[in-house]
Amino acid sequence: MSSWTRARKSRREKRVLVFRGTARGPELPPGLEATILDLSECKTLSELPPDLHATQLLLNGCTALQTLPPTLQCGQLEARGAGLRHIPEGIEVEYKLDLRDCVDLVQLPMGLRVPSLVLSGCTGLVELPEGLGVYFLDLAGCTSFERWPVRGSMSLGRLTLRGCERVTHLPRWVRDISQLDVSGCTRLTELPDDLHVSGWIDVARTPLTRLPAASKDTEIRWRGVPVDERVAFRPETITVAEVLAEPNVERRRVLLERCGYERFLLETNAQVLDTDRDRGGERRLFRMPMAQDEDLACLSVVCPSTGKQYVLRVPPTMTTCRQAAAWIGGFDDPDRYQPAIET
Repeated sequence: MSSWTRARKSRREKRVLVFRGTARGPELPPGLEATILDLSECKTLSELPPDLHATQLLLNGCTALQTLPPTLQCGQLEARGAGLRHIPEGIEVEYKLDLRDCVDLVQLPMGLRVPSLVLSGCTGLVELPEGLGVYFLDLAGCTSFERWPVRGSMSLGRLTLRGCERVTHLPRWVRDISQLDVSGCTRLTELPDDLHVSGWIDVARTPLTRLPAASKDTEIRWRGVPVDERVAFRPETITVAEVLAEPNVERRRVLLERCGYERFLLETNAQVLDTDRDRGGERRLFRMPMAQDEDLACLSVVCPSTGKQYVLRVPPTMTTCRQAAAWIGGFDDPDRYQPAIET
């Protein structure tokens, strides 16, 4: 137990201070102690007092706050969507540090140790600090992240790398965890053979072709849906009949994705609702009824730059190619969709 934890437990007076949404940042005294200090959505708050102690500190949406005092001590810190650019050395967070959607965050302190570290949506973060120690680490949507520290520790917990497009490998200090989500890690071609994951591994939209030897019996997931090794790594073996016969809607959607929309539509002789042409060539809008699920609708287009054909899923309410193309481009009204070049 840390000295701060012992001191905190010995204090008799506990205070709950709520300044949520205050137009002007409150003037807080040095050495302030509180059970809960809620400063969320204080848009003009630019600094915190030194020697601040709080069991729970809420800084969500504090967009003018760029850093924290190095003497800060708290049990749980939430700063979702805050303007934090760096976290200084010296702060102590006992349980959970939640910095999700801090898009300006670029630096964490060396030797940071906290059981649960949430960095999802921190799109400016490129690397993690040396000496990092965690049990749960969430980097989902950290699209710039690519560099692991040489020294670190993580065991028993969950590692989430969903959508980390620049990650190419896992560090040597991640070897025995309970859950691993690498879905959307499009550059991650293999996992270390000695990596042991006791619970599950989500491998959706990765180039992985097998599980690590130490995790050969681990449950495989695709977008959260349990699948077998064949569906995950050998999609060419999935048949159209297998897709149509699958009674579970979620699993059927995974089978359909793995089979491929283009092959599925061609082999089922799906209805062509509409055809037209753009600068890439012919476009076709397909529809296929799906049992106990919404109809499958897809737009087939040709890229005018590369000549490559794409089959893109669209809502089943689409009735024309132009309407579907407008929806893909982010327009609800196809009359407002007038690109110089449609791709």
